[in-house]
Amino acid sequence: MSDEILINVTPRETRVAVVAAGVVQELLIERARGRGLVGNIYMGRVARVLPGMQSAFIEIGLERAAFLHVADIWENKEPGRPIEKILAEGSPMLVQVVKDPIGSKGARLSTQISLAGRLLVYLPALLSEADPHIGISQKIEDEGGRAQLRDRLKLLLPPDEKGGFIVRTLAEAASEEELAADLAYLRQLWATIRERSRGAKAPELLYQDLSLAQRVLRDMVGAETRRVLVDSRENHQKLVAFAQRYMPQVASRIEHYGGERALFELHNVEDEVEKALSRRVDLKSGGYLIIDQTEAMTTIDVNTGGYVGSRNFDDTIFKTNLEAAQAMARQLRLRNLGGIIVLDFIDMQSEEHRAAVLEEFKRALARDRTRVTVNGFTGLGLVEMTRKRTRESLAHVLCEPCPTCGGRGEVKTADTVCYDILREILREARAFGEAREFRILASQSVIDRFLEEEAPSIEMLSSFIGRRISMQVEVSYTQEQFDIVLM
Repeated sequence: MSDEILINVTPRETRVAVVAAGVVQELLIERARGRGLVGNIYMGRVARVLPGMQSAFIEIGLERAAFLHVADIWENKEPGRPIEKILAEGSPMLVQVVKDPIGSKGARLSTQISLAGRLLVYLPALLSEADPHIGISQKIEDEGGRAQLRDRLKLLLPPDEKGGFIVRTLAEAASEEELAADLAYLRQLWATIRERSRGAKAPELLYQDLSLAQRVLRDMVGAETRRVLVDSRENHQKLVAFAQRYMPQVASRIEHYGGERALFELHNVEDEVEKALSRRVDLKSGGYLIIDQTEAMTTIDVNTGGYVGSRNFDDTIFKTNLEAAQAMARQLRLRNLGGIIVLDFIDMQSEEHRAAVLEEFKRALARDRTRVTVNGFTGLGLVEMTRKRTRESLAHVLCEPCPTCGGRGEVKTADTVCYDILREILREARAFGEAREFRILASQSVIDRFLEEEAPSIEMLSSFIGRRISMQVEVSYTQEQFDIVLM
């Protein structure tokens, strides 16, 4: 399946869409003000050690202190050694961000530095006593090919190398010259970072990861990528220069788009962005998904909707679930949903059908560049899975909680607000006996309800408290807002 990568650049925002077979498969957005921190290396300062949590807060110059767990301290050579024996408050330490701040949580740190190149990931502080550790990407499944890649890299390493390496999937088709160039780049980058760290005063940023567009070239452009379209002439030139230096085989596929229509509009990406923010996702068969994202987990529910493609009800359910499995995998990538995810397929009686749907879902997840773990069907017929979460989801990047409902997704009915107002007037009448009149300030829908269905309630309450009750529409109020003015 041939890919196109579309890069839309404005002064404050970069957006990337990966398109395969005319369908948007992934969306990535980076804003200048909220650029991701994953991969950044800091000289940090220990702000607070928490023995009870076996963790520490590290000051790295952000609004919130970052979080470091004892398991992420690579220098802890003695297993089980408590964090209070390792770190001292106020001491400097070299750390790398492994997870962006998400919601109310600060960034997650590790002292295991890793530097990503196009073909290799370098772990300079591995400090192995034996031969350097060489890991191979799990996506390279052929054991013969894995062993061959490991041997090829060993021949390129200097005798005094004490670090470790992870061979990325793209290295499978790389030449010796390309591997050697990537290796030299990573070793030089680490030497530069170490030099900066010697004179650094904590907290200080020592290394910032590449921009989104550069990371896309490094991590996502492969043999199946037909072209990369960039709608900014200046950024096109920068990306070509970057590619010519680090990945010359890619440079010829980077093209400048100068058409009159906006790049994302031409390829229907803008529509996909809007759909990726919707709670409901329609399937071609007439079925649909309902996606609910909460703080703790994400749930995806499958419904048959209007699908009547088969006389056999079991076949209808099976075909809807198969289509849903493919749609779910795509939505996880588009929305960048992470953490715990629970999938509620339509109930299937046949074990064969269940196995086929699960297999289809796993096959659809093969495109995912993020680590996923899928469990089988539970006793309740649900599929549980996890997807590594290193940055905010698309909805959290582009949206904020609704100021009307506060993120609940629902507002009180006009009836409910009316009864809240009646109770509040009764309470205030008892507390402020000198008031002669109570004036209700509320939205049009609430006042309309008081003038119609709830008119008898107002009259009864007015008679009971012995005061006049008047009403006034406030057009700026939401349905839940109201005020009681004492006259």
